[in-house]
Amino acid sequence: MKRRSVALTATAGAAAGLLGLTALTLPAGAAKPDLPAIEPEELVSSAMTARSPEMAGTIRVDNDLGLPALPGVPESSPLSGGSSTLRAWSDGQGRHRLTVPSEGGEKTVVDDGDTVWKWSSTERTVTKYRPDATREHRPATTPAETARHLIAKLRESSEVAVDGTASVAGRDAYELVLTPEPTERTVLREVRIAIGAEKRIPLRVVVETDGARQPALKAGFTKLSLEPQDSELFRFTPPAGAKVTTPEAPERTERARHRVVGAGWDSVLLTRLPQEPQSRQGTDDGPKDPRDLARRIGEPVSGDWGRGWIVTTRSGSALLTADGRLAVGAVPEQVLTGAMGAPR
Repeated sequence: MKRRSVALTATAGAAAGLLGLTALTLPAGAAKPDLPAIEPEELVSSAMTARSPEMAGTIRVDNDLGLPALPGVPESSPLSGGSSTLRAWSDGQGRHRLTVPSEGGEKTVVDDGDTVWKWSSTERTVTKYRPDATREHRPATTPAETARHLIAKLRESSEVAVDGTASVAGRDAYELVLTPEPTERTVLREVRIAIGAEKRIPLRVVVETDGARQPALKAGFTKLSLEPQDSELFRFTPPAGAKVTTPEAPERTERARHRVVGAGWDSVLLTRLPQEPQSRQGTDDGPKDPRDLARRIGEPVSGDWGRGWIVTTRSGSALLTADGRLAVGAVPEQVLTGAMGAPR
């Protein structure tokens, strides 16, 4: 599960729906903090073992994936690039809350420790995930959680270094840099993570890609308070009149459809999409399904594995076949097509 999470995180927009990662740069002339020297492995170890604190924060999100404009997709969508702001809370005991602006309202995710609730104020809908299904739906609410996933899965195939210091949301931090080893087949150049000097919490993540001067994906706190939070933030009651649905947990055979080929930076997630809903075929009001997205912006391709569409972004690629197989990775096209033909 964790490996699949990293593959999706590293390729963000290619998977058509994952939030991008963003950072705020220091203003010109700002002095970087003077901190004691630290070895990379010591910094990594402390970041991975640090306790998640009680916190409330504002996170700015930007992406520059290079996707073309999509009919029917609002400018505020993560697929459209640009900037957005979200808010996150944690009680330090595994409960979280996240709010994300949407067209005419906001989306809220509340993880109360037992159940994950997803609320759309625009559609007046609530999705309630049962305890046996919540692991795959728990929100990655902060740059800290995203960074820990990346460090855990990329450190063994990376050159790890500490590259100076930074100030993020008014807090001193070390800059940890993960660079893929020469044997890794990836379009990513490096992942840069600002780790707080005091609490060793990852505060900012920046993903750089080959051949680009500006980061493709970035995420970081603009405000951060490490104070006790109101317990009511982590409780959720469906609003009156809201439509509540509870999806069934995937069957074991459904989970088995997901597998990962390779490891580290050039790992590829292979899965199969559910059967395409007839009501979503041939619509003109924007992508309703990953197939719609692939057909609208992808390039037709074919090979021994069949035929389909390839969607390429600055941070990775996605290959969808006509029969519903999907390959996603922070890799060039030839790595995806090779994974499609890999034996099980």
